[in-house]
Amino acid sequence: MNSRTPADLVERLKAFLLNNPTDAHKVMHQFVALGRPLLLRSELIDAFRLLCDSDEIGQQAQAAIAESFQACQEAVINHAWIILAFRRRVARWSYLRIHVETMSVDELSVNEFLRIKEQLVTHQHEDEFVLEIDLAPFDREFYKLHEPDSIGRGVEFLNRRLSSHLFEEMGKKAEHVLEFLRVHRYRNQQLMLNEKITDLSTLRHALRYAEDLLDGLPSDVPWEVTVQELRHLGFEPGWGRNAARTRETMRLLLEILEAPSPDNLEVFLSRVPMIFSLAILSPHGFFGQSNVLGRPDTGGQVVYILDQVRALEQEMYDRLYEQGLDIEPQIMVITRLIPEAEGTTCDQRLEHIAGTRYAYILRVPFHSASGDVVRQWKSRFEIWPYLERFSHDAEHELLAELGGRPDLIIGNYSDGNLVASLMSRRLGVTQCNIAHALEKTKYLYSDLYWKENDPNYHFSCQFTADLIAMNTADFIITSTYQEIAGTRHSLGQYESYASFTMPGLYRVINGIDVYDPKFNIVSPGADPEIYFPYTESLCRFTHLHGEIESLIYGEDDKTSSRGVLADRGKPLIFTLARMDRIKNVTGLVEWYGRSAKLRDEANLLVAAGHIDPEDSDDEEEHNQIKRMHELMDEYKLDGQVRWLERQVDKERNSEVYRYVADNRGVFVQPALFEAFGLTVIEAMSCGLPTFATCYGGPSEIIKHGKSGFHIDPNHGELAAQSIAEFLVRCREEPGQWERISQSGLERVEAHYTWRLYAERMMTLSRVYGFWKHVSGLKRTETRRHLEMFYALQFRPLALALEQEKGSAADEE
Repeated sequence: MNSRTPADLVERLKAFLLNNPTDAHKVMHQFVALGRPLLLRSELIDAFRLLCDSDEIGQQAQAAIAESFQACQEAVINHAWIILAFRRRVARWSYLRIHVETMSVDELSVNEFLRIKEQLVTHQHEDEFVLEIDLAPFDREFYKLHEPDSIGRGVEFLNRRLSSHLFEEMGKKAEHVLEFLRVHRYRNQQLMLNEKITDLSTLRHALRYAEDLLDGLPSDVPWEVTVQELRHLGFEPGWGRNAARTRETMRLLLEILEAPSPDNLEVFLSRVPMIFSLAILSPHGFFGQSNVLGRPDTGGQVVYILDQVRALEQEMYDRLYEQGLDIEPQIMVITRLIPEAEGTTCDQRLEHIAGTRYAYILRVPFHSASGDVVRQWKSRFEIWPYLERFSHDAEHELLAELGGRPDLIIGNYSDGNLVASLMSRRLGVTQCNIAHALEKTKYLYSDLYWKENDPNYHFSCQFTADLIAMNTADFIITSTYQEIAGTRHSLGQYESYASFTMPGLYRVINGIDVYDPKFNIVSPGADPEIYFPYTESLCRFTHLHGEIESLIYGEDDKTSSRGVLADRGKPLIFTLARMDRIKNVTGLVEWYGRSAKLRDEANLLVAAGHIDPEDSDDEEEHNQIKRMHELMDEYKLDGQVRWLERQVDKERNSEVYRYVADNRGVFVQPALFEAFGLTVIEAMSCGLPTFATCYGGPSEIIKHGKSGFHIDPNHGELAAQSIAEFLVRCREEPGQWERISQSGLERVEAHYTWRLYAERMMTLSRVYGFWKHVSGLKRTETRRHLEMFYALQFRPLALALEQEKGSAADEE
C-alpha cells in the first residue's frame, strides 16, 4: 500500500499542474470532453485510464497524478473551470479550482464549492441571503476526536478525556457528582445514597466504614441483612444483591475517587441502577410480529427492534437483579396505529411482545390537520406532516402506560429519530438515535436535485429532520464504521451530512461532525433461539421440513411462486430480501441467467416481493417485480430458478438457511448498498457460507476469503464467476465448504450477538447519562438553534407536503 496520504497526493497534483502544463491540459480536456457538469470519482478514474491507455501522456505524468485521483471524490465542470473535491481523510476536504486553459490553481472554501454547484443546477446567480447552516461554532469548546480510527468509539474517548478533568477539579464538581449519585430512585424508593451523605469527605468515610463491615461477612450474605447499618451510613439499595457484589461496587467508587480510571468508571456506571424503562420509537410502516414483513416500508428494522427489545429487557432485568433490585423493566415500542390494518395487528393499540415479560407495542394513530384519524398506510416518504402531533399523542399515551417518564428514548430511522428529539426535549430524557439507513447516500445527488426528487421522496423534509435529530441526540449508535465514516474511497452515510446543499432551500456548511464522541459502533446480531448452526440437529425445526420441501420444490402456482426446479441434486443459491432497486435481487437473477457455469453448478432460490405486480402498492417494488418476470422469460429460468413471494415466518426462514446448508449451498446478498446486513448475520449464524455486497456493512461483517466473500454488485459477471468457482472448489475439495461455514460461525459469535449488543447499549446509556448530568454535554446552545431551524424550516416543509397531498386527494 502506498505510504502517501491523500493530503500528500493533493499537493502532488498541484505541483504537477504547475510544472507540466501540456500533460495537465490533456487530462483536464479529457474530463471536459465527457460533456457532463458533474463527474464521480469512478468516472474521473475511468477517463484518466482511457487517456493513459492511448499513450497521449507520458509515463512520468501518469505516475505523478494517477494516485491523486484516488483521493478525488467528484468534479464540477463550470465553463472554463474544473473544480475537484478531494477527501484528504475522513470528513476533511480540499477543493481545487483549475482553469482549463491556463492550468492556474486556487483553493476554494466549502461555501464557495457548494455555491458553484448550486449555480450549476439553478442556472442563476447566487442568492445573497441563502440560508446557511453552520453548527461548528456551537462546538468550539467541546471535546472532539482527532483520528479516523477513533471514530465510532466515542464513549472510550469521553471516559478517558472527561474523567481526568472531572476528578482533577473534584472540589468544583463534587456537588454534581453527589447529586448524580443521589438522584436515582424508582418511583418512591430512594436508591444509592440518602441525605446523610453531604459531601465527598462524608462519602469516602462512609465507603471505608461500609467496606470494613462487609469484609467481615460471607460473600453470599444478602443486602437485607446489612440494610439497616448501611442505610445509617447513607447507603440505599442498588449497590448489590449480596455482600460480595456490594463490596465490589463500593470499592470501584473508592478507586475512582482516589485515582480515576476510565475503565473503572465505565464498570461502576454500568452497575448504577439508572434504566428501568425505555421507549423505542419506530413510527412508519406496518409494525407487528406477524404478517408484516414484505409489506412496503417494512423489513429488517422490525426484526431488529423486536430482537433488540428481547435482548435489552433481559439485560436490564439481569443488571437490576445483580444490584439487589427486584424490579421488572418496562419497554414500550411506539409506532403508528393503522385502522385499515390489512389482516395484521396494526390496528390494535397495545400488543405484548412475544418472548418478553413486560414489553409492549404501543400504537398511536396519525391525525390529519383537521383532526381526523389517518386510516390508511402511508409511505415513509410521506409521513412528515403527522409527526409533530404524533409526538404529543405518543408522549401522552406513553406516560400513562409507564406511570412516568422513561429513562431512555431510542429513535429509529429518520422519522423515529425526529420524534425522539421532540419527546426527549420536552421530557428531559437521554436520547439515542439509530438511523438503520440514511436515504441521502442511496440516491445519487439526492440533495443537489432535491426539487426533482421531492414529488416522490420529499427529501427536503427528510434531510432537514436528519440534521435536527443527529445534532440533538445524546448519543448515536451505528452497526458499522462505514455507516459513520465510509471507507478510504467512499463517504460514510453520516459523513455525507457534514456539508451539502439543497439549492433554493439551504446550504449546510457544517452539519454533523463524525469526530463527535456521540458516535458509537454497536453491532446487532440474530436471535440465537431461531438462528443457530445447521449442525445442532436436536434444536432443528424438523417439523417444518415437509413444508420447506414443498416451498422449494413444489409446483408453480402463479400467485405465491414461479418456477419449478428440474434438478433437485444441485445445491441452492439462496437470497432473501425486499424487492426494491437497492436490494438488487433482479441484478442477482440477471447474473445467474447470463452465467452458464453458475447455472450448471446450482439452482437459484429467491424469496422476495410479490409474484403478481398488481399485489404491490409500492411503485418501485411494482417495477422490480415486472423486471423479475422479464428476466425469467428472457433467460428461460423456470427450470432453474424458484421464485417465492417474500417469506415472513422467521422460524421457517431460519430452517430454510439450514436446509440450504444441509445441501452445501450458499447465501447471496447482492445489494447495491447495505447499511448493515441482517440477513448476512442470519445466514452466517446458521452456518451457511455467504457472498455479500462489498458496499456497506457486509464488508465489515465478512473477512473476505475466510468467513465469507465480498462481491461487487456493479460487476455481476465477476460476482457470478466467484460464486461458481467456490461451488466447484467445494465439490472437488472435501472440507472447503465446512471451513468457510465454521469461520462464519466463529466470526458472528465473536462480534455479532444480541447479548453483546445489549450489554454495550445499557452501558452507553449510563455513561452518556452520567456525563450529561455532571458536565457540559447538554449542548443547550445547539438545541436552541435547532429548535429555531425546526420551527422556521421543517414545519413549513411538512405543512406544504400535507397541503400538496390534500390538494391531490381533492382532485381525485
